[in-house]
Amino acid sequence: MVGKQGKQWRSVCKGLILGTLLTSCMILLYCLSAPEVQFSLPDVPVPYSCAHRPPPVHSNAAPNHAHRSSGQEPSCTPKVDIVFLKTHKTASSTILNILFRFGEKHRLKFAFPSSRNDFFYPSPFHRSQVKDYRPGVCFNIICNHMRFNEAEVAKVLPADTSYITILRDPAELFESSFHYFGRLVPFTWKISGDDKLGEFLREPELYYDPEGFNSFYLKNLLFFDFGQDNNFPADDPRVEEGIRAIAQRFELVMLVEHFEESLILLKDALCWDMEDLLFFKLNARKGSTVSKLTPELRAKALEWNSIDWKLYQHFNATFWKKVEAYGLERMAKDVAELQRRNEEMATICIEGGHAVDAGSIHETAMQPWQPIGEKSIMGYNLKNNVDKAHRKLCRKMLTPELQYLTDLGVNLWITRLWGHVRDILHW
Repeated sequence: MVGKQGKQWRSVCKGLILGTLLTSCMILLYCLSAPEVQFSLPDVPVPYSCAHRPPPVHSNAAPNHAHRSSGQEPSCTPKVDIVFLKTHKTASSTILNILFRFGEKHRLKFAFPSSRNDFFYPSPFHRSQVKDYRPGVCFNIICNHMRFNEAEVAKVLPADTSYITILRDPAELFESSFHYFGRLVPFTWKISGDDKLGEFLREPELYYDPEGFNSFYLKNLLFFDFGQDNNFPADDPRVEEGIRAIAQRFELVMLVEHFEESLILLKDALCWDMEDLLFFKLNARKGSTVSKLTPELRAKALEWNSIDWKLYQHFNATFWKKVEAYGLERMAKDVAELQRRNEEMATICIEGGHAVDAGSIHETAMQPWQPIGEKSIMGYNLKNNVDKAHRKLCRKMLTPELQYLTDLGVNLWITRLWGHVRDILHW
């Protein structure tokens, strides 16, 4: 008995020491990377539009405002000024890959963070966080993780910018966030047993501290990403005000559960080509690591994330109104075409035609970033004999987010340093 208690105490002490070290490292890294916020930056108007316009495209799926000329397909000009609010655990890394390729194709200018892969999240976005920002400078696309701050974002992008984002069923998002970020939230360390997710959901008030370090990851994370207070009571009038503000600002809110349909609506809104939508799922988890929520736990997850559930329900309704306006038959046809093209690209590009465990990825350049303590995020192996016509596109479609950012010229020294710290501590 004494020996067992001694082991338990050693385990607790080890956890406290490692937790303290982890927290200290994270705070140190944040302090090293935090920019000097320039509150006195002059408000120089951004031009109405910041880029040359690509030539008009002809498309059967042209936006609703494009009219058919006699004997011709409708045409429109692709939109290139884009804000994509990259919400957490919502397949947003896949959207990012699409945006990176589109930006390269049209030689657009990205507003990137400096020294890391996010805009100093969870601090609210400020334009001084943008690499090489100067008042009045033109940028076309901003798409890295941020805590949304509309007033500051508007000072970086032109007035004709399209605002888009993506949501996910809050119960599934909570499960994913708990798995991915749980070890970064100190109040979860005291949860005992193997089923930490279930234990937390059965009595969340017992563990949750709204002022706790990184607590936002585990309650109404979507609402928090939009720059709102994630700890409001669900019936607080400010919740509805926040949802209305989001609806007014974002012209397209996509849904993970209907990803292909979302991309077709994106194509319609921005007048893109079907080629621009090609994708492979990036940052996907190995199925064996996903906790299957029972009906009881799902209900508790939705109750705990009740603001996110309100948000999701609102935009689920608006999403299907857009689908109906697009045309159900037309949508089904375009989704089938997109799926066919993606399957064709998978056959051309991917060794084995599917994702593999992290340990089976041959190239370091294709290794995705992993959550602390696990290798649960899957990746791909590029075929050795890809023909010259597809080689470049295949590699870009398979490249994980951090490596693609590096290819685009972003210096991720803070992110790399954090990776080295994790390697040393075997996290």
